[in-house]
Amino acid sequence: MRLSPVGLIATLALALLVAPLAAETPRKAMPVIGYLHFASPSHAGAAAFLQGLRDAGYVEGHHVAIEYRWAEGRYERLPALAKDLVERQVDVIVAGGPQAAYAAKSATATIPIVFLVGTDPVADGLVASLAQPGGNLTGRSLLAVDLVPKRLELLVELVPQAQVVALLVNPTNAYTAPMIRDVQDAARAKKVQLPILQAAQASEIDAAFATLATLHADGLVTGDDPFFVFQREHIVALAARQAVPAIYQFREFPAVGGLISYGPSLPEEYRRLASHVARILQGVKPADLPVERAMKFELVINLKTAQALGITMPPSLLLLADEVMQ
Repeated sequence: MRLSPVGLIATLALALLVAPLAAETPRKAMPVIGYLHFASPSHAGAAAFLQGLRDAGYVEGHHVAIEYRWAEGRYERLPALAKDLVERQVDVIVAGGPQAAYAAKSATATIPIVFLVGTDPVADGLVASLAQPGGNLTGRSLLAVDLVPKRLELLVELVPQAQVVALLVNPTNAYTAPMIRDVQDAARAKKVQLPILQAAQASEIDAAFATLATLHADGLVTGDDPFFVFQREHIVALAARQAVPAIYQFREFPAVGGLISYGPSLPEEYRRLASHVARILQGVKPADLPVERAMKFELVINLKTAQALGITMPPSLLLLADEVMQ
């Protein structure tokens, strides 16, 4: 059908109006997740997070793209990495660890942020409340810091003759001071001395273990800190070298030779975190998505390490164990 001169002019005018709008609002081929993490690509939760996305119907490279930013255990890198993700206009930021969450929150007040932290996100100022986070943040809390006194109690049960049990902490974290107070209360209840060892970088871990040797400590509790997870092989190797019984945060420590761990399952928590991200990609606002807390904690024992230390595992602990590594 041939257009009249008036119709042709109208069609051209409409095309001229629509073209600039189309140019101004390009559509993304797929949503982009910014994955901001304190550790490296080998960290325990990465594969579990991708599996959680797949379970929710999002396959990387097909339904969603992921921009990874790794701090390689250096917290000071996180603010710049978060800023880079914001400048790339990702659709949602996943923040692994409290330092990553703080960095992301400082970088943007509009892009949704889904965090996984071991602390209380309300007390830390990340969200207004667990039920109604408000703002642009939500996620999951491992409550791992709250478990450190329980770890001391478990270690004393394992080594009942212990008189000196050291606590390894990262002094750069805001939650270290209250954590120390809680563990000191548990130590007094168990009538053991609790010297505090500090480490915020790899070389300081070596120095802390050198101090541990001079203390003739009967055991070691690692405080909750993402940095220690990143350095787990280093820490476990030093504990083995000094033949000191030690209790850790997560299963990932016994998996590389650590004696015992008590805490939530990192893979399970990252799988659950992915469901939060999926709901946000589907249009749910972070302010309306409650922060969830870890509900299940696992006790993992490495019997081979116990035997190497000459420790007979109490039947009570073996019965409680979720996993016993031979």
